[in-house]
Amino acid sequence: MKIKYIILGLCGLLSVISCDKELEINPEQSITTEKAVSTPENINNILIGAYANTGKSDLLGGNLQMYADLLGDSGYVSWFGTYPDLRTIYSKNIVSDNVYVRDTWRTAYKVIFETNLILENLNIITIENDKKRTEGEAKLLRALNYFELVRCYSKAYINGANNTQPGVPLILSGKINYNGNLSVARNTVEEIYTQVIKDLTEAITVLPINNSYYADVYSAKALLTRVYLQKGDYKKARDMANDVITNSGKSLMPDYNDVFNTSQNTPEDLFAIQVTSQSGTNDLITFYASEANGGRGGDIALKDEFLNLFEANDVRGSFYYINPYDDKLTSKYTNRFGNLHVIRLAEIYLIRAESNFRENTSLGATSLDDINTIRNRAKASILSSVSLDDILMERRKELAFEGFLLHDIKRTAGSVGSLPWSSDKLVFPIPLREMQVNSKLVQNPGYN
Repeated sequence: MKIKYIILGLCGLLSVISCDKELEINPEQSITTEKAVSTPENINNILIGAYANTGKSDLLGGNLQMYADLLGDSGYVSWFGTYPDLRTIYSKNIVSDNVYVRDTWRTAYKVIFETNLILENLNIITIENDKKRTEGEAKLLRALNYFELVRCYSKAYINGANNTQPGVPLILSGKINYNGNLSVARNTVEEIYTQVIKDLTEAITVLPINNSYYADVYSAKALLTRVYLQKGDYKKARDMANDVITNSGKSLMPDYNDVFNTSQNTPEDLFAIQVTSQSGTNDLITFYASEANGGRGGDIALKDEFLNLFEANDVRGSFYYINPYDDKLTSKYTNRFGNLHVIRLAEIYLIRAESNFRENTSLGATSLDDINTIRNRAKASILSSVSLDDILMERRKELAFEGFLLHDIKRTAGSVGSLPWSSDKLVFPIPLREMQVNSKLVQNPGYN
């Protein structure tokens, strides 16, 4: 699935859901909410806007992936960039007025307001299949953005615990009286995960199997697989992963070198964002690529400590190039107009392998078989046995620089250098701007 950026005259329609205060719908023009949602075409335009905003650099256009690399790094990459707010993420010394922290929160809630507005006005759509599809897409996008918010701005979900630690504000209404009291408190992490799972479960019941460039039923199932893994529900993660592998019709690309930098979806893509020369953003190019490949020259470069994880024949260990400054840059991001591959089938194989191992089962395949499927594609040696450490290391090698490092460290109770997985420094602050306009928000520990 690609997220295709087609704006179609959104400027007037989406002004009703642009945020001045983040928990506010603040019109920038005179159009009313009733007019904005008055036709099926208008509802569809808002949905396209929600896709486009999800693909902005603040979110899955690159920054969410980069945050997990920089905040989770303790020796795999070097940061050579001049952006001070990104440097503080890399050095684990974030302050509450960090503009990246601010803008990610801001854009995610913009998408949430857009999807809320759509879901409250589904009755405008008269064709039943269109109504179901729109509902499913909106719920998937809302779930995706809440999932990313709770992972960035809250302490990690702990399997078996009550998870009453502060999450983020859960807002399910697009009808906000922006002249009234806008203060909204943070819901718990458990409440946010419950809503994310509810949205995805409901999306699965109404999304089609095929949906052009947009979210389909296996996009939702793949995302739900990731959510179950993150919360440590390995049985459900296993079952959902097996469903996706068995029934989605997706397949691994035969050659690892062909997985990335594609202008079209690959057979491996379950959820991808399209970037073209006319629209879309690939901020991973900006920070990971050389100037010749459209980047800033290589703000993020690979260290030998990362490359030494790979055995000699593993093509993933040589999947880099040298910039003019003799820095090693990942080859995953060399096409400024290439797709951003948000969920690949390789991830789902790794989830099934880990979940089967933890559950002592072999649903669909043994953990060893699934790991060897991934390693075989990379031309790495075939293993005769596999441990949990082997599986987790395979995730680290296969999914490097795609936004997994920090989240895997947290869910497996690892560490980032001398920082334990539960460190306050590994959680974003609630943006200063939000604290100033919302008296009910409580700041995360360690931040003013």
